[in-house]
Amino acid sequence: MEAGQGPARPCPWGTATSPTAFRRDTLTLGSTSWASHSSHHRSAPQGHHVLRRTGSSYKQLGMYQSLEPSRLPPTGYGQCNVVGSDAGKAASGSAGSTGSADSAGSGKGPTSGSASSENPYAGLVSHLRAAWLSGKTRPLEYRTAQLEALGRFLDEKKQEILEATALDMGKPSTEAYFSEILLCKNELNDTLNNLCRWMKDEHVDKNLVTQLDSAFIRKDPYGVVLIIAPWNYPIHLFLVPLIGAIAAGNCVIIKPSEISKNTEKLVAETLTCYLDSDCFAVVTAGVEETTKLLENKFDYIFFTGSPTVGRIIMEAAAKHLTPVTLELGGKNPCYVSDTCDVQNVARRVAWGRFFNAGQTCLAPDYLLCSLEMQEKLMPALRAAIVEFFGSNPKESPDFGRIVGDKQFRRIQALLRSGRVAIGGQTDEKERYIAPTVLADVLPSDPAMQEEVFGPVLPIVVVANMDEAIDFINARPRPLAIYAFSCDCKVVNQVLERTSSGGFCGNDTLMHVTLSSLPFGGIGNSGLGKYHGKFTFDTFTHQRGCLHRNMGLEALNSVRYPPYTPQKQGLMTATLEIKRKGMCTLL
Repeated sequence: MEAGQGPARPCPWGTATSPTAFRRDTLTLGSTSWASHSSHHRSAPQGHHVLRRTGSSYKQLGMYQSLEPSRLPPTGYGQCNVVGSDAGKAASGSAGSTGSADSAGSGKGPTSGSASSENPYAGLVSHLRAAWLSGKTRPLEYRTAQLEALGRFLDEKKQEILEATALDMGKPSTEAYFSEILLCKNELNDTLNNLCRWMKDEHVDKNLVTQLDSAFIRKDPYGVVLIIAPWNYPIHLFLVPLIGAIAAGNCVIIKPSEISKNTEKLVAETLTCYLDSDCFAVVTAGVEETTKLLENKFDYIFFTGSPTVGRIIMEAAAKHLTPVTLELGGKNPCYVSDTCDVQNVARRVAWGRFFNAGQTCLAPDYLLCSLEMQEKLMPALRAAIVEFFGSNPKESPDFGRIVGDKQFRRIQALLRSGRVAIGGQTDEKERYIAPTVLADVLPSDPAMQEEVFGPVLPIVVVANMDEAIDFINARPRPLAIYAFSCDCKVVNQVLERTSSGGFCGNDTLMHVTLSSLPFGGIGNSGLGKYHGKFTFDTFTHQRGCLHRNMGLEALNSVRYPPYTPQKQGLMTATLEIKRKGMCTLL
């Protein structure tokens, strides 16, 4: 697909612009015709964002500039204009220019000394905030239309998604379909099936004083939301939170990972061809540009990545008192008891560990088992690896590659831990690391000092379940804990005596397939939760509301001065919440 080309199916809300490449030196925002460009320019430079002009006019406290209405006819949904980071001033000019019609579309930045000139994304954030303040995103019909457009994106760009993820990290097509498309469509359909019910006011219990009034929880959107996604599941981990953010009625800026370059390019070129670009934008940025982006005030930030970067995100959000969800990671322990089906354990653990070449934040990071069970697991794990990937996994179409050279070298260094019992082969040119099992790993070994995030499975020997639980509890709380045993009491003991973001007994990863379960970390592994209705709730401000009758003032006299013991008694009787079984006499 050429850069910027619209979807094969016509955009339902208007025609898309002509194809636009990623050349930051030739594009301006708001002009009716784009400067010359090359549709063959394949690499997306850092710091692009997608934006469309708005016809709204707002002057709100907290904006960098007042917004003037566009002098050109408004265009519909489906425009996919791509603007480079150097054109950030152009974005500011369009979103906040107070000059003439010509200057509004000229791509020039704001006047000297304005706040927008200091931050290239200020105009973009103001632009989306104006659209949100207009109330455009609130109706159910609008939210449904945008969600259905995401469904078309997944359907019509399925092949491009599979190809982009294969180019980025050799992701097998079945794994890419399962994780990047099927699970996203499940989330999307679950949301569409239930959105009308989720949006409704939730009426609550009332005390005696308010029996004639209306008390309810209003499901309000936060406003302008920033979603920062990682590279390991580059579609899934921005699209699932985006589904909830749209469903909740927010405007959204999406920042895909610059590490998964082909997927980032695909998202930047095509996503806003499906969505209303008044309310949704894609920013492609490196570290420096993202730091600038985070200087702006957002109403909610959703970040998926490492704990180290999560702390940076939280610090930036704290400057504006912006609430955050941090989906992080950590070392997910997997306890295998002596009473289990060894072959089944080996297959389920191998699948969870080596899925996506181990680059999964939810994967079992290391095994805890007895020395006897370690010896039993080795041939079973070896057999499972051969069954899945053949005798030479390097030639298997079902085994992926490491995403980058830096990540490859980091994982390769971990192979010095314990002893290599299975695998261990590497090829730096292909960024290939064989499915590897490390035996007799010590807690002080390198593989136990950081999240592995690769196709390497360390095994740490413990004497029994109690020692395994103590080992787990002595470390930061992980994103997930796994426990295998034919004895349900053992699985329940691990569940009851530990703490983690999630838990799965006698399998790995599969709890993430249920949109009915919350997904998220605790402590070092994250803050907040999402999936299904939990995503909608994450991006929703639950606004407590009481609507009282204007009349019946006599009923309020007991709370007005001058106070008397009789009034206090009446107030207590009408406002007090009593324990069940208790009786209060007036």
